Amino acid sequence: MLEDIAGDIRKGLDGKRFNGSLKFDCGDDGVIILEDGHVATDDQPTDCTLRLSTDNLKKLLRGQLNPMTAVMMGKIKISGDMAVAMKLGKLIG
Repeated sequence: MLEDIAGDIRKGLDGKRFNGSLKFDCGDDGVIILEDGHVATDDQPTDCTLRLSTDNLKKLLRGQLNPMTAVMMGKIKISGDMAVAMKLGKLIG
């Protein structure tokens, strides 16, 4: 399932720049890594990690979940470099 989401992210990033590294950590479902414009599902250390459910990741990417509201409600937990998370907000916002 995350491989499909990663494919959608790859398509969405086509022609856009994302500098830095960010991990969507969906627990037992796995991870999606964005690093310098590339998307992978192999776990590795990143500048910033967003912990959230797979369902909330789908909603976030579709624009059905406001990132700031989700953080305040505890649906997304952020660790690491907050500036990288802010870049993601501009990219999908």
